[in-house]
Amino acid sequence: MKKLILFVALILSSLTFAQNRKGGEMSPDQLAELQTKRLTFDLDLNSNQQKEVKAIILDQAKKREALKTEMKAKREKGESLSADERYEKQIERLDDQIELKAKLKKVLTPEQMKKWEAKQNERKEKVAKMKRKAEIQE
Repeated sequence: MKKLILFVALILSSLTFAQNRKGGEMSPDQLAELQTKRLTFDLDLNSNQQKEVKAIILDQAKKREALKTEMKAKREKGESLSADERYEKQIERLDDQIELKAKLKKVLTPEQMKKWEAKQNERKEKVAKMKRKAEIQE
């Protein structure tokens, strides 16, 4: 009975969270906290690793937020990126991913790093599958 009540409470809280997210986007600090918690759960991070990973993820989230703000401002002005600018943004994004991976390698154990890379591959496959599905529906 206790498990059932816990399960129902968990479902209700996640539904409430999902509704709140639609109303506004999360700050970089909130995103970093959530991602750190997920990684702690998935990779069994110790407290020192949690602090270091949170700092790394927070830095990445702030960079993404700045880029998002920049792109939104361009869209509002009616501007679009040239081919060269798009290329530079893609290079910048890949450099950020390389930097993230290098920083995480310094913090995580080899076993944790393998788990993280496997999760990243799963995520990439899921996104690619969703894109293919969207293309088919169009």
